[in-house]
Amino acid sequence: MVQSITDLYTGALETTATTLHWALLYMVAYPDVQDKVRKELEDVLGSSQTISYEDRERLPFTNAVLHEIQRLSKVIITSFRCCTRDTELHGFPIKKGAMTLFNIGSVLCDPKQWKNPQQFDPTNFLDDSGKFMNREAFLPFAAGVRVCLGEKLARTELFIFFVSLMRTFTFRLPEGVERINTQPILGRIRSHPQSYRLCAVPC
Repeated sequence: MVQSITDLYTGALETTATTLHWALLYMVAYPDVQDKVRKELEDVLGSSQTISYEDRERLPFTNAVLHEIQRLSKVIITSFRCCTRDTELHGFPIKKGAMTLFNIGSVLCDPKQWKNPQQFDPTNFLDDSGKFMNREAFLPFAAGVRVCLGEKLARTELFIFFVSLMRTFTFRLPEGVERINTQPILGRIRSHPQSYRLCAVPC
């Protein structure tokens, strides 16, 4: 039980931290998006209101940006599962005990599902009127009965941490740096951003 709890805690800690690393990277890479997020936060929340997860419903652009960060960063690329019984998937037999691989990254960058799958574009999650729009192909926590146990906690943490950072600081590139590398470092099942530096300027 201790090991299982430790696995859940450390797994959630790493993926949440990595997603926030990606979030700050994209904010300095796309300062116009950062400015728009900060304006929406100021218009809706002001400077004194306490943040809650429910605020995401009043912050469609901020919510869309956070979803796009998760989509494009693909922190978890693949998910492994063990088949519990003989079955068939699209005509292919899968034996009991066989290891199966769920390619999350392919879904999150499927050109049939996303307008510009390899580009950072928060409008992937906005309808024509600017309201937030859930997308069936948004599966950063995997899918099915074995979806990530910490999904709700991770969503809450990411939203509150991201909004808190955006309200407290303006993020920019260090002096003399004009471009930043947004290409991921790919591992076996996860992706990480390249090493980078930024300046956090108090608002």
